[in-house]
Amino acid sequence: MRYTEARLAAITGDLMADIEKQTVDMIPNYDGSDEEPTVLPARIPNLLINGATGIAVGMTTNIPPHNLREIAAGVKHLIDNPEATGEDLLSFVKGPDFPTGGLIMGTAGIKAAYSTGHGRIVVRARHTFEQAKNGRERIIIDELPYAVNKATLVAKIAELTNERKLEGIANLGDESDRQGMRIVIELKREAQVYTVLNNLYKHTALQQSFGVIMLAIVEGRPVVLSLKQALQLFIDHRRDVVVRRTKFDLEKAQERAHILEGLKICLDHLDEVIKTIRAASDTETAANQLQTKFGLSERQARAVLALTLGRLTRLERHKIDEEYEGVIKTIAYLESILASDLKVRQLIKDEMDDLTKKYGDDRRTEISEQEATELSAEDLVHKEDVVVTLTHRGYVKRQPQRVFRAQKRGGVGLKGARPTAGGEAPSGTREEDYA
Repeated sequence: MRYTEARLAAITGDLMADIEKQTVDMIPNYDGSDEEPTVLPARIPNLLINGATGIAVGMTTNIPPHNLREIAAGVKHLIDNPEATGEDLLSFVKGPDFPTGGLIMGTAGIKAAYSTGHGRIVVRARHTFEQAKNGRERIIIDELPYAVNKATLVAKIAELTNERKLEGIANLGDESDRQGMRIVIELKREAQVYTVLNNLYKHTALQQSFGVIMLAIVEGRPVVLSLKQALQLFIDHRRDVVVRRTKFDLEKAQERAHILEGLKICLDHLDEVIKTIRAASDTETAANQLQTKFGLSERQARAVLALTLGRLTRLERHKIDEEYEGVIKTIAYLESILASDLKVRQLIKDEMDDLTKKYGDDRRTEISEQEATELSAEDLVHKEDVVVTLTHRGYVKRQPQRVFRAQKRGGVGLKGARPTAGGEAPSGTREEDYA
């Protein structure tokens, strides 16, 4: 075996909470030997928090992960304001929150995804700049776009650098450790930082597009959901779970109250009850006698007979009365929940608050106001002043302006070549008239 041991995260318990209380429908498993739930009674909107990716025949889904605190706030707002729009929900759910961090460029893709279920979200690696001891500039990558493999990325940058498809990089290193990720890209002295960055965005996975397709199975049918629809489906699911759980608890409480009422009757006639039980020839006869003499139901009689005589005589009346009083209060509380949709909604909101306190954390993925634009050819070219020479023979030559200097009569320049007749004109690599 590759893995000898695994442990579920603590939050997994909230996916299975109350499953023993008949909160979801059960169906036979694949061979009929057991039962399995049709859906988990999840307290958390797992589809949005963890996201989902899958491919089927003719369809695909790609739902990004989100921040628990933001989703919980969105759920609570929608419970209180059922007519809220998708734009309203954006005040609470800012956008996807990837576990690897990164930087989302702009909100246009987020708005499209949340309103239509389809969108394109551009995610970039997060970086900082620092200066090496030798004076060279360094680009430090400490967060990557979602699902980007660090080793593969470093290998790709090295490959493009060796093939001279990426210019300006002098050294590349991976200094990641337990404290976090740290990819170090050291630049050549003449390199321009943002030109190198733009080329990295263009040619490597430092910039990725996450195509959002919020496709889910709703009542057996594939449906593309908006953010509001996804949150509303979760609220409807939780309402159903809470109601079914409350009905289950109410039934158990009523059963217990019924048993306690029988025990109270027996305590009122304890000596006669004991005498009746001892006189009976078997359990069936004793049960019938208890029902006849004391007006007990069959269930109450069976509960009394389940106690040994020793336990029956040691029963304390005040403890039975206290338990019975508590059960009656529980029954009243549970009945009030079933009678009020407002209380059901409040329970769902309270659960969201509890989950947020237990598992909530800060957003990892930053959202930039700057929208991602297509990188132009100018963005990828090293910016410098040049001298362009056009000869009478039709040759064009470009040289950096820095190789020229003022000279005395007869000078041939820093980079000499056989003199050719022609015209020289100063220009720049990013100017429109640059040939």
